[in-house]
Amino acid sequence: MDQQDPKEERVEPVFRNGTITIVGILLAFSLGFITHWAANPIPWQTYHLIAVLPILVGIALQIRALAILLDIKSLQRSIHDRASRIFIAGLILAACGVGLAILLDFFDISAKSALPGAS
Repeated sequence: MDQQDPKEERVEPVFRNGTITIVGILLAFSLGFITHWAANPIPWQTYHLIAVLPILVGIALQIRALAILLDIKSLQRSIHDRASRIFIAGLILAACGVGLAILLDFFDISAKSALPGAS
């Protein structure tokens, strides 16, 4: 009575569980970064949105991938691969946003710490 296509390639449950673990850990790092950055003593400016938006979209994609992977249907190879692609896209976006955030903070700190009158 299994309604699965017998030709449908399946992912090993152990492999899927490892993928879920990795996605969860990296999602926690992404959430931790945005939380830590929000508590940064440097005041937020409008231009910080160019870093915040990719981070938030990346986190949303990572959460979506985790939700897909937690479903039992993710044992189907096509669904597992789709979730992996969504996760990688989210990870890349979040990483780009983190890089932008670091650059923005660096430039903000260096501009404020420059000596007055120095050329």
